[in-house]
Amino acid sequence: MSHGFLPNEFQKSDKIDEVIGLDLTLSAMGMTFCSHRFMPLIVDNDDNNWSRRFFEEETRDNKRLKRTINGGNSDGGMSRNGSNGSLSSLSSLHFRDHILTYSKRYLAAEAVEEAAAAAAAMAAGYEENGIEEDETAYGMRLVQLLIACAEAVACRDKSHASALLSELRANALVFGSSFQRVASCFVQGLADRLASVQPPGTAVGRVQLPPVMNIMDIMSGSDQKQEAFRLVYEICPHIKFGHFVANLAILEAFEGESLVHVVDLGMTLGLPQGHQWRHLIQSLAATRGGAGKPHCTRLRITAVGLCVDRFDVIGKDLKTYAKSMGINLEFNIVESNLENLKPENIKVSDDEVLVVNSILQLHCVVKESRGALNSVLQMIHELSPKLLVLVEQDSSHNGPFFLGRFMEALHYYSAIFDSLDAMLPKYDTRRAKMEQFYFAEEIKNIVSCEGADRVERHERVDQWRRRMSRAGFQATPLRLMSQAKQWLGNNKVCEGYTVVEDKGCLVLGWNAKPIVAVSCWKC
Repeated sequence: MSHGFLPNEFQKSDKIDEVIGLDLTLSAMGMTFCSHRFMPLIVDNDDNNWSRRFFEEETRDNKRLKRTINGGNSDGGMSRNGSNGSLSSLSSLHFRDHILTYSKRYLAAEAVEEAAAAAAAMAAGYEENGIEEDETAYGMRLVQLLIACAEAVACRDKSHASALLSELRANALVFGSSFQRVASCFVQGLADRLASVQPPGTAVGRVQLPPVMNIMDIMSGSDQKQEAFRLVYEICPHIKFGHFVANLAILEAFEGESLVHVVDLGMTLGLPQGHQWRHLIQSLAATRGGAGKPHCTRLRITAVGLCVDRFDVIGKDLKTYAKSMGINLEFNIVESNLENLKPENIKVSDDEVLVVNSILQLHCVVKESRGALNSVLQMIHELSPKLLVLVEQDSSHNGPFFLGRFMEALHYYSAIFDSLDAMLPKYDTRRAKMEQFYFAEEIKNIVSCEGADRVERHERVDQWRRRMSRAGFQATPLRLMSQAKQWLGNNKVCEGYTVVEDKGCLVLGWNAKPIVAVSCWKC
């Protein structure tokens, strides 16, 4: 279902009946939600009075709105002559604010309804996999507590949220079941968000943080977090899959070319050793044996980001490796975040083929307004690359409402923690490091941060299609399904991971839950 803000024509006085009709429709839909069959899962008399408060507040606002509308008419009606009626004194902005309020409430209700359905599906999955009934009930209890706590935090109910957090901390164990472990990460995020809550109307000065480009810039000072990121790359297939598909697409774009150039946005969050480009160098060297066929004589890689010292180390390692493979590598660094990057910062030759590579990076410039991302995409478009490769988490963690983001993230990271359960033993410290020092950082950023501090703004592949199309890019279908499936087998990726094709994109998922998507674009 699509929800938009009130169109301009509704702000005119001659459309007042339609405005009121929309209000009533939203209220009716809200009441339908209240009676939904999943509500017992998330509404608990002891821990969650969400629906009662939600609709009591809505009823109060309905009454206030009616008093405002009827205030100028002694007969309680509405005059359309524009002279003495109350309609003329009621501004379009006032009505728009009311409609926006109702829209937000309905979407929040819809998000919790979807959460209930997800919780029911989760329970069904437990039963299908033979998990004990009492363990299923325990997991459902954690789901209830998390949702109740998220609602209390959203309502700035500090006392109730604190009580729920205490109970959650006692039950969400770092070495427990997969859901206990993912719950422990969300508890950290909720606690951080609650700590930043101020009473309504309080002006709070924002601490100016140093510029960052991605989550690894925020975590760069911790050796534990760097090690956790390395383990994620080595054990989880998400980033490796993105590298593999991206390199296949890049090799196709470079076929028959001698001078080739890759602009890498973020260098895969500064992952040490430059794994993606080692594999590309190896592939380029392997194509040199064809008699009479043009081959790569020079590869230029331009790293864009703020981790200059880390990039410098990666560049030196790559140059040494490329030389051993007979490839002439030129490695450049542009110290800039994406918002400040200009086309003239990138050294481009007329006789080379250019490709732009973005691995888990562009979502960091998706803000509340589309201006930041649009300017970055416009800058890339001005470079006129032959190909733009985009690898992103395939989930909706950038919605305008906290509860919706919370539930989407809970569903997404529950799937990732389930996959870690299947790949590693229960008490493996590597799993704890990945979960607590990498994935937990993403979760906390999604749950606890707002504004410029929230950089983990993942979106679904359909939303990326719309954004890229608006920016003037055309999709280049990836016809690499057989190679992707072969890669899963050759790398002995854990059973449960699957690859599907989605309108020209390749999506890696865990038990049908999309995790990461790869798409390609041309100007």
